[in-house]
Formats: sequence, structure tokens, C-alpha cells
Amino acid sequence: MEDAKADLEELVDKKNNALDSLTDIIQVQEQKLDSLADQNKKLEDDLANKQKAFENLRSSYDALEKQSSKSLAANSRQNRELLAELEEKRKMLNEERSRLSGLQKDLNNREERIRRLEQRIVQKEQQMDQLKQNLQKALVDFEGKGLEVEQRNGNVYVSMENKLLFGSGSWNVGSQGKKAIQELSKVLASNPDINVLIEGHTDNVPYKGNEMIEDNWDLSTKRATEVLKLILSSSSIDAQRLTAAGRGKFMPVASNETGTGRAKNRRIEVVLSPKLSNLSEMIDNME
Repeated sequence: MEDAKADLEELVDKKNNALDSLTDIIQVQEQKLDSLADQNKKLEDDLANKQKAFENLRSSYDALEKQSSKSLAANSRQNRELLAELEEKRKMLNEERSRLSGLQKDLNNREERIRRLEQRIVQKEQQMDQLKQNLQKALVDFEGKGLEVEQRNGNVYVSMENKLLFGSGSWNVGSQGKKAIQELSKVLASNPDINVLIEGHTDNVPYKGNEMIEDNWDLSTKRATEVLKLILSSSSIDAQRLTAAGRGKFMPVASNETGTGRAKNRRIEVVLSPKLSNLSEMIDNME
């Protein structure tokens, strides 16, 4: 289950790195456009100078028409060479203009893809904001009873202390906990684009129970699985959206040196995250 969370973090990092990389690409493309614009101006100036030289040569040609045939032939050759050079300059100028147009088109396409990606990210953030509000509204009766809803790192977390869900050493959910899970399930069912990770956590006090459970890690996994089963039985949620994980004592949120801290560490966290497959595809298409 750590892999699922790592994949999510990797996708977010990949999205952020892609955005930074695309910004750098746009800056480089803009610098190239500026350089090509300077080259274009130089070519245009060169063309104007050549044109002026050609006009001068043509005037000279008219004045020298009465000279010997040898001089006329030399001037004619020089004119032909100048005309060929002018044609080459015009060809180079047209090629540079075409290249500039292509680069500008590519830059515009990249900017449009970035705009769509940013828009999609904003929509995901708004979706998570709305999800948090809906959860707070649905679970308002359980506030102050060991249940908290918060948003961080792009995810929504529903944390339920064991006092709301389980008896000491047990993984059977009590009546009050079942009510909370039922309300939670209703909100999850109405948000099909949200992945659900159910994490079980304990304090650091060694487990002393029956032979079915070996240690705190087993207990945290068993509790997470029980909550997952209740969510599935309470709504028509696609089971592929759900993951259960046992964290044992290894992710405390408070000190285990006090009873209050240990109580906070004994909890179930339901981590709700947006599906990022579309964002990942958009990022891959930009690279």
C-alpha cells in the first residue's frame, strides 16, 4: 500500500517537474525567437543594401553601354552574379520566416497544453475543497468525538480515533463508529473520481490480545480491513477504488509518552485523493 501512496506522490512530483521543464522550454523558445528575429532583421537590411547596390550597378551599366564589348560583358556577368546573390538572400529570408512561423506555432501549442493542464489541476483542487466541505457537513455530528476532517498535500484526510470505532484490542466497529462510516460512505459513493486509502494506526504499546493477532501491525491492518468492509457494505462503491493498509506504530501524530498522545495515535485515517491518470497522460504528452 506504500507503493500506491508513493505512486501518487511520484505523479504529483512528475506534474510539478513537468511544469518547471515546460516553463524552461518556453523561455528557451522565446530566446530563440528573439535571436531569429534579429537574424531576420539583418537579412532584410542586407537585402536592402544588395538591392541598392544592384540599382547602382544598373545605372553604371547604362552609362557604360557605349564602352567596349569586353567591359559590357564584365558588367553583365557581375549583374548576373548579383542577381543570383539577391535570389539566394531572398530564399534564406523566406526560410527564416517559415522557421519563425513554425517555432511560434509550436510555442503556442505548448502554452495551450500548459493552460489546459493548469485548468485541470485547479478543477482537481476545487473538487477536493468541495469534498472536504461535504464531509464536514455529513460528519458534523461526530465532531469532538474523535473525528477530524482536514486537507493537506492535495488530499483530504478523515481521521477517526479508536475511541469512536473500536474497543481496546478489538477490531470490531461499534455502533457509533458504524454510523460515522455510513455517513462517510455516502459521500464517497457520490464522488466516483476519488481514490480511497484506509490506514490503520496504533500507539507503541505492545499488543496483548488473542492468538489471531500477532502484534500492533497486524491489529492496525485488521482494523483498516474492517473499516473497508463496512464502507463496501454501506454503499455501492467500486471496490477497486479502495485500499486498506496497516501502519502499526510507525506514523504517530502525537507523542506516545502521554495517554492523550497515545489516544491520538490509535486511529483510522481515510485518505482521499483525486485520480491523476488524466493529468499523468497530459504531462506525458507534453514531454
